[in-house]
Amino acid sequence: MRKITVIGTGYVGLVTGTCLANLGHEVTCVDIDEERIDALNDGHCPFHEPGLLSLIKSNLLEKRLRFTTILKKAVHHAEAIFIAVGTPENEDGSADLSYVKSAVQNLSPYINDGTLIIIKSTVPPGTNQKVREWMQSDSGRTFHVVSNPEFLREGSALHDFFYGDRIVIGSTDNNAGRFLEDIYSKINTPFLQTDPLSAEMIKYASNAFLATKISFINEISSVCGDLGADIEQVAQGMGMDSRIGEQFLRAGIGFGGSCFPKDTKALVQVAQETGHPFKLLSAVMDVNERQKNLLIDKALKRYGSLKGKHVAVLGLAFKPNTDDIRESPGISLIKRLQKLGSIPIAYDPVVKNIPYCAVNNSIHEVLSGADFAMICTEWPSISDLPLDVYENTMKEAVLFDGRNCYAREDFEGRTIEYHSVGRQPYEGLITNKQSIKFKLL
Repeated sequence: MRKITVIGTGYVGLVTGTCLANLGHEVTCVDIDEERIDALNDGHCPFHEPGLLSLIKSNLLEKRLRFTTILKKAVHHAEAIFIAVGTPENEDGSADLSYVKSAVQNLSPYINDGTLIIIKSTVPPGTNQKVREWMQSDSGRTFHVVSNPEFLREGSALHDFFYGDRIVIGSTDNNAGRFLEDIYSKINTPFLQTDPLSAEMIKYASNAFLATKISFINEISSVCGDLGADIEQVAQGMGMDSRIGEQFLRAGIGFGGSCFPKDTKALVQVAQETGHPFKLLSAVMDVNERQKNLLIDKALKRYGSLKGKHVAVLGLAFKPNTDDIRESPGISLIKRLQKLGSIPIAYDPVVKNIPYCAVNNSIHEVLSGADFAMICTEWPSISDLPLDVYENTMKEAVLFDGRNCYAREDFEGRTIEYHSVGRQPYEGLITNKQSIKFKLL
């Protein structure tokens, strides 16, 4: 068992600290947000992540996990300190390291000789060396700085921590690297020991590649839509190639969240600083921004004007199993709908309040009387919704599906007009009260 401190109780810090405690370590998480710390000590989780709340409560009960705002108390006896503060983007897209710098400078006077400083925050290559310099000027003690990027997916963070694909450790000291391996020793996950620069680059390169894969399939979906091909079948055929793989080949209305957009833009800035314009990633971001407008473009083509239209927006989180709305396509869609004079009302099973429009807990009430509906997040309560609900509750059963939740054959004999991504739209036409004609547009 090791005495560990985690600085920062945001998404990465709280998940990391809680999971390390569950491995048997004595963990203290520290944050300057007193309200958040009080809530955590009372057994409340500040965000939605499946399974995390119960893990927090059980480790609090076992006294392996503590939360405090007192930095000196948190780091004075720590053998290892994880830096897990935010690195938001600057106006130019680069990473803002001010929180990292503040954290390491503040803890410097209190650390013991030989303390291991572990950078868990997502940072650009070269940050490990900067941390050494920031701490060296403020501390006469010896210490080691190791880069240990996180690969936690929102919605499945606990699984990713305990059963991840790899644990990357970037260090210039073999003993420091082995010490961190010992902290993770109860996890049956492969270790990759690298130099710090490479470890930092692995994180950015991984997220940028996945973002590229998403934008690529979205570009293919646009071509499929124009040609009449089916993007679902195309993606299935591509994914069967072991060199490509099926993951991240779901066409939709773009990626969001706190990682892919921010890290991709940051890598573009890193490349520019080295004199290399990363044109591919710039195009990836351009495609993603355009994709967020896809459903509205389809609606404008269908209606001409959206002014006064009552729109049911289904899904606000950028992906299922999280309440994170950062860079969410659903939020972008709502803002544009309002600019076009529409009246959006939203449903999400977890996100309950946003400053942009009304949110209703009932998907049936959101759909009731709507002129059309737009699916932005493939929550099960949305993707599994019977088509009868659209037909029986909406003013007119017109559905714009930004996540391709339904199969084409689901609409046979239905009166729903259905628009999806990378597939030909369908319109259900009622020719008379007794007969229904199903038409391919």
